[in-house]
Amino acid sequence: MDLFGASAVVTGGASGLGHATARALVEAGAQVVVVDLPDAGGSARRTEAVASIGENAVFWPGDVTEPDTLRDAVAAAVERAPLRAAVSCAGIAAPGKLVGRTGPLSHSEFMKVLSVNVGGTLNLMSHAAEAMRGNAPSGGDRGVLINTASVAAFEGQIGQISYAASKGAVASMTLPAARELAGDGIRVVAIAPGLFETPMLAGLPEKARESLLAKALHPARLGKPEDFAELVMAILANPMLNGETIRLDGAVRLEPR
Repeated sequence: MDLFGASAVVTGGASGLGHATARALVEAGAQVVVVDLPDAGGSARRTEAVASIGENAVFWPGDVTEPDTLRDAVAAAVERAPLRAAVSCAGIAAPGKLVGRTGPLSHSEFMKVLSVNVGGTLNLMSHAAEAMRGNAPSGGDRGVLINTASVAAFEGQIGQISYAASKGAVASMTLPAARELAGDGIRVVAIAPGLFETPMLAGLPEKARESLLAKALHPARLGKPEDFAELVMAILANPMLNGETIRLDGAVRLEPR
């Protein structure tokens, strides 16, 4: 797929995996709309982060759980060029056991994680797919949807009930979506990262971070956002990648704790 003269939407693109992905897309010639939450006191910090990507990236502040946010972001991308790629990187994690020290897992906290990680992904997929249907094919594709699952979808650890459920849902949406959109020439692929250097991981206690790092096999390091972005670009380039969830984890398999 040729990204020159094309546009893309990336959620969670002001930091981490999304930021590296947005940069790679801009470097490949795309006009990129970066969706992320505004800062608590405004959008200055995230605006600066997106501006650092390049002049072909624009910041679109908003909440991915609100369908209008993604509808408008997709429309903004289409105004610039035909939408060819939509990458969902926005996500949250809320550690919690099914039955913790304070009692049963909070239903509202559980649903909040699903709302962002699953609902936000669905919102981008649906609006992007609708826009992509009208594209002329490029390399056989009218567009590609790339979503972010996690190895926790398959080996969720104790305390990851909400996160594992949400990422399992993202992985499970991949094949039925790919089947539905095949006739439109739109591919759907999910990436399941392992242990990556992201703001989410940085927010863990130091002891937990050290424990996770010790699990790395080869390479013996945490994944870098650029590693994720490279796989995004490979998916866009390879028309046979469709309906699959690809593990990007350096052979890590998570233990119960």
